[in-house]
Amino acid sequence: MLARTSLPIPSALEQLGSPTDPLTSSDAAFLRSFLIRVADPRDARGLRYPALALLCAAVSAVLTGARSLIAISEWIADAPQHVLGVLGFAADPLTGLGPVPHAATVRRLLQRVDGDALDAAISAYLQPRTPPPVGPDAEKRPVRRVIAVDGKVVRGSRTRAAAAIQLLTAMDHHGVVLAQRQVASKSN
Repeated sequence: MLARTSLPIPSALEQLGSPTDPLTSSDAAFLRSFLIRVADPRDARGLRYPALALLCAAVSAVLTGARSLIAISEWIADAPQHVLGVLGFAADPLTGLGPVPHAATVRRLLQRVDGDALDAAISAYLQPRTPPPVGPDAEKRPVRRVIAVDGKVVRGSRTRAAAAIQLLTAMDHHGVVLAQRQVASKSN
């Protein structure tokens, strides 16, 4: 079981950035411009929360260290009202408070969203935030960027009717995922 991921109220958004380059509210709003490309797979009837706000909140939670759906939901529930507003949750006109989605709402959306489109949007957002390669003679010639490629099976994805999902991931040595695609089982 993972520890509760409560965040101090003033630093909720600042944790999204690196220690040397903290994320501001405008950077969090900039995240929305990438995630808007991800289509909402839900039926339009009865929607309480926009998919864009839910995805922004889920991605923000993961970028601050959430490692499970429970941790993502706790991060959203603990986020201050101004953070929810920046992420796209509308405030109730009577109370002025932004309602917080239930954990099941976030889980259902993340299960149904197009994973490749979400990967592409998050990668496009994180790409400019990747630190440039630094070497002893960085001024004289460009430093090579080292990229690791690895395949993994998604834990818990195998069912009686379907084989496990296999992903091929390219990652740099700063921990940034550059690309990730689903591949066929036992393929090269």
